[in-house]
Amino acid sequence: MKAEIITADKAGFCFGVDRAVKIVYNILNEGKKVVTYGEIIHNPDVVDELARKGVRVVNTPEELEALTDETVVIRSHGVGKDIFEILERKGIGYCDGTCPYVRRIQKIVDEKSAEGYDVIIMGDKNHPEVRGIVGHCRNMAIICSNETELSDFLKKNYKNAKKKVAIVAQTTYNISIWDKCADIAASAYPDAEVINTVCSATADRQQSAVRLAMSADLMIVIGGRHSSNTVKLADICGKYCHACIHIENADELDFQYIENLLKNNTGEKFIVGITAGASTPAHIIKEVKNQMSEKLQNMEEDFNFEEALDASFKKIYTGQRVKGYITAVNDAEAIVDVGTKHTGYVSLDELTNDPSLKPADVVKPGDEVDLIVIKVNDAEGIVTLSKKKVDAMVGFDKIVKAKEEDAILEGTVTGVVKGGVIVLYEGTRVFIPASQATARRDDKLEELVKTTVKFKIIEVNEARGKAVGSIKAVLNAEKDAAKAKFWESVNVGDVFKGEVKSLTTYGAFVDLGGIDGMVHISELSWNRIKHPSEVVNVGDVIEVYVKDLDKDANRISLGYKKTEDNPWVKFANEYKVDDVVKAKVVSITPFGAFAQIIPGIDGLIHISQIANKRVTNVKDVLSVGDEVEAKITEIDADKKRISMSIRALLDDSAEAADAE
Repeated sequence: MKAEIITADKAGFCFGVDRAVKIVYNILNEGKKVVTYGEIIHNPDVVDELARKGVRVVNTPEELEALTDETVVIRSHGVGKDIFEILERKGIGYCDGTCPYVRRIQKIVDEKSAEGYDVIIMGDKNHPEVRGIVGHCRNMAIICSNETELSDFLKKNYKNAKKKVAIVAQTTYNISIWDKCADIAASAYPDAEVINTVCSATADRQQSAVRLAMSADLMIVIGGRHSSNTVKLADICGKYCHACIHIENADELDFQYIENLLKNNTGEKFIVGITAGASTPAHIIKEVKNQMSEKLQNMEEDFNFEEALDASFKKIYTGQRVKGYITAVNDAEAIVDVGTKHTGYVSLDELTNDPSLKPADVVKPGDEVDLIVIKVNDAEGIVTLSKKKVDAMVGFDKIVKAKEEDAILEGTVTGVVKGGVIVLYEGTRVFIPASQATARRDDKLEELVKTTVKFKIIEVNEARGKAVGSIKAVLNAEKDAAKAKFWESVNVGDVFKGEVKSLTTYGAFVDLGGIDGMVHISELSWNRIKHPSEVVNVGDVIEVYVKDLDKDANRISLGYKKTEDNPWVKFANEYKVDDVVKAKVVSITPFGAFAQIIPGIDGLIHISQIANKRVTNVKDVLSVGDEVEAKITEIDADKKRISMSIRALLDDSAEAADAE
């Protein structure tokens, strides 16, 4: 058997730890004495190495008070405000080695508590980082270690309360548990402000370790026993790997234990995965890997895989998981070689959950498949097997993992059931409630049948092997991503083609591709309209342009009417003062009548200009709809005002008659 050692791509010193250690060494290189408040990082090898260089550790305010000529370096985990107050008051020189991610949390809780928020911190109450964060709260902080404590606390204290609540997390908090906490907060107290403060490097490290642990036979996690992020790495890896050990350095490697794992392994390859906490130096990781490589090479020479396989061979039994080779396929079943004297049979209903498939659609001769033994008949030499049960087990394991990682899955909708639809994912049935199946309530569930959909797992019952999913969650996430991408690139003046989604009395909402903008009724037409439906209808695809953006409020104002269609431009090109025009009376007021010259352009005929005699009531002379001939007497393009006169034409006629 071959052994392979793989190191996680995210292992060792993170930015914050590296920064803090470098601060100490830089001060030492200047020839100054250094004291760290608390261990600079949670790694005994690093702390011991610094101690050999004369770096002392103090842990109490009283010890700080007694310092004289030493420079204090604040540990990477940070401290409370009280420590800084002592240093300032005593005039003690110091450098702040607090991780920038931790400092961000300290600033958040300081600001939120100043604004009257109750602050809840998800983390270990005994960890120095959490104690330091608490020291920046202006009121008492609440510390919860997991989602259960958070749920119980919120239900007990905030059920009917109207309080401002902010929830943050220790930087090294388990990212999957944090996601659960965020969901609980949204459900138990929707008004809570949930701020994700888990360090991105921590999340990346945990996800990298999970990927490696899933394929490894042994995981070695290197880091200090008091390192929170290292302990969490070991816990996470232990869930996905057969064996996991947590060591501080190469001296703690138990090669007898590792040799036993190697001998009991029945695979073709023994894979060892190595990851390390954020406080673990690269040279320790390298030393562990080198020692493992040397020992495993020696072990391989003494290990006979064939003998170990023969020694571990057992009689086939009901419930056993076996590998089989398909030897033949007919319309009713598949025949399998399981490596014993028995002939194996897998019926169609044990091959797949999809009733539309035949055995040949699922497997073919020569395929190697994983199977579960349903029944053994030694007398007839027959063993009955199931492929779909294994598929369901494997599929369900992936579903559980997908729930923890908030991953997107893809499956086929097989049918509509009461209250929702069923999606088949790798042999496992996932129920999607009607409320989570479509983006809109009026969408028909039947249209989803036999389509491939993307979905997320929102609930898992491992005891019953049941899972509930949401297609809507993926659609909403895609919509949010489209919105984010839109806001990154959109500018005033950009032109879009979009579909009219809805109409209101004040405008039309247009879908620009994942985000809606509004065309105000005044921007739909140069003419006066009473309702947007006079210009556009729901479902119309129209070309619009961005008039204004409010990124803070996520509002987009759109324009539809074109500059070239502006009636004032046309009017200015075709008409001037003293022109005689034919106009149609469109409205009457006590002081005159408005008459339309061209669509969108009205002129005022003042009451004094309607006739060459005194008019006391406009309606006595003119009515809406009358067509009149009038002279343009004044044009105010800036104020968009036009004055006209019927009387001027009457006076002109009288003067012409007198001249004759």
